[in-house]
Parts: sequence; structure tokens; C-alpha cells
Amino acid sequence: MDSSIRRSGGGVLEGLYRVLMRRNSVYVTFIFAGAFVGERVVDYGVHKLWEHNNVGVRCFLRFESIA
Repeated sequence: MDSSIRRSGGGVLEGLYRVLMRRNSVYVTFIFAGAFVGERVVDYGVHKLWEHNNVGVRCFLRFESIA
């Protein structure tokens, strides 16, 4: 097979590699942005789940001053 013939289409993974992982600065930025967005999504989901499970529940704990 001739090594000069290259596939021009590529695939999804090859496209992601070209866009995200070719330069280290873009890769690190993508990782940090993904971690931030993922944290916000999980926080939102847990908050909604907590609110849904505690509808109508009142907290009867009273915090008294120690002094």
C-alpha cells in the first residue's frame, strides 16, 4: 500500500484529537472546563433531588448559643 495515500475523512475520534488534543493548552483548558461544568451539573442534580425528597419536611433543630 502506498504510504502517500491518506484518508481525508477520518472519524469522530480523529476529529476530536485534531481539535482537542493536539495542543496541550487546549487539552488542559478542555479538562478544566469539563470538570467545572460537570461539578455544576452534579451540584444542581443533587440539590433538586434533595429538595424533592424534603418537600413538606420542617427542621425542628434549634441551635442554642453555647455562652
